Amino acid sequence: MNGKKGSFAINIPPEATRSKLPGTSKEGSIGAFPSSKAWIWSVWEFAKEDSNRVKFALKVGLAVLLVSLLILFRAPYDIFGNNIIWSILTVAIMFEYTVGATFNRGFNRALGSLLAGVLAIAVAQLAIQSGRVAEPIIIGISIFLIGSITSFMKLWPSLVPYEYGFRVILFTYCLIIVSGYRMGNPITTAMDRLYSIAIGGFVAVLVNVFVFPIWAGEQLHKELVNSFNSVADSLEECVKKYLEDEGLDHPEFSKTVMDEFPDEPNYRRCKSTLNSSAKLESLANSAKWEPPHGRFRHFFYPWSEYVKVGAVLRYCAYEVMALHGVLHSEIQAPYNLRFTFCSEIQEATTHAAELVRSLGKDISTMKRSLKTSLLKKVHSSTERLQRAIDMHSYLLTSNLDPPDNSSKPLTRLSVTFSTTQYDLSNALTEFDSNSVEKNGSQINQNVPPGTPPQQTESYHEMMRKQSRRLHSWPSREVDAFEEEGGPSTDFLPRMKALESTAALSLANFTSLLIEFVARLDHLVEAVDELSKMAKFNL
Repeated sequence: MNGKKGSFAINIPPEATRSKLPGTSKEGSIGAFPSSKAWIWSVWEFAKEDSNRVKFALKVGLAVLLVSLLILFRAPYDIFGNNIIWSILTVAIMFEYTVGATFNRGFNRALGSLLAGVLAIAVAQLAIQSGRVAEPIIIGISIFLIGSITSFMKLWPSLVPYEYGFRVILFTYCLIIVSGYRMGNPITTAMDRLYSIAIGGFVAVLVNVFVFPIWAGEQLHKELVNSFNSVADSLEECVKKYLEDEGLDHPEFSKTVMDEFPDEPNYRRCKSTLNSSAKLESLANSAKWEPPHGRFRHFFYPWSEYVKVGAVLRYCAYEVMALHGVLHSEIQAPYNLRFTFCSEIQEATTHAAELVRSLGKDISTMKRSLKTSLLKKVHSSTERLQRAIDMHSYLLTSNLDPPDNSSKPLTRLSVTFSTTQYDLSNALTEFDSNSVEKNGSQINQNVPPGTPPQQTESYHEMMRKQSRRLHSWPSREVDAFEEEGGPSTDFLPRMKALESTAALSLANFTSLLIEFVARLDHLVEAVDELSKMAKFNL
């Protein structure tokens, strides 16, 4: 109100203030709606990532245009009438991303439409001969039975691939039988719609095969090769980061997991390999419908072997993801202990990644080569790692004394770790014997004269608890530690046990790496079987 009756004053904020209001972005977009520039850029990046997406969209538009000409021109429309709209529906439903998927969908569409048309004609003739009164009853019962049977059969495990065909039978039968009942000539209606469906299916197949074809077999081939490279890259990335980590500050673990480890680009690729089972099976089922093409020039190509190789590769990827789990675990081995076995771990990792990439390259080039030399390198490097761990297993636990090797010269590992073997134990012992006394003397100097002895002891007790909290792992409250009733002399054994637990993290990492190498034998056998059945060149 501005003082006058019936008038209102509306305050419009200036431009600078309005841009700071909540719900508005810098570009002036409101709420969660992105600006047009950002949206166009995201669409461009999406299309640039895979050019086949643009080709697929243009092919669908071309196929729909071709069948729409049958309606736009007068002569075809006079022949088929309104039933020609079924050709457009057929193209929209049947056209798939790959050629094989289109053939598969077309087969289900054709078979389902044919069966539905035959059933509709048979039931319509039976209903007409039954009389005017019984005709709608027979049609209604037949619709109920067809709907129930098709819905039940598409749930049968062995008939799941033909689920779309049962759907086609259901809606095609219902539309034909009901429209034929009202129009009075079910046979003519069924034939016209079958012709329209055939025209739509023919146009869809023709455009998909001859206009920038996207073959499911080629997609499956590339997907499997990329999975090999992803596993090898992720393995090397994980081991490299594990050996180079010098205990620097890391971001919060929960945030890192939510961001899927942004500093490890190959992690997501390896994770996608674990989730590729359904994609590989779908591409393999579609590739079975495709005729010989490109590099796959013989019939009955073993596409199912690609799925088997992918399954074995995923078992190897599980080990790589487990290595990532150790890398980002809360319990970590000391850096000097990891550095002690650095050369053996790095050598085994390099040879294993080289073997995985070599297998992927053989599949990519469709050439068959012997992997005997690479397997020997992988096995020999892994055996050296195992011998190093067995010989120096006492380094992985602080409760065991090192073996008496005074009569034998120390190996490189023993010499390297000799100065760091009991760093924490020595520090703890020195802390118990000297540090507390020094702190006590300093405290006594700083305590004013006349302070009661009870207060001085309580202050000493507080300092001792703070020191325990500082040197304990995992960190916990000292009060809970005292409530357990453990004496102060039990502090050092507890810390040794915790030190041993941290050192065993390295044993866990190396065992996972050795298990990865063991699974490579099965991967080599699977690729060799694929090369034989696919008749790769020698």
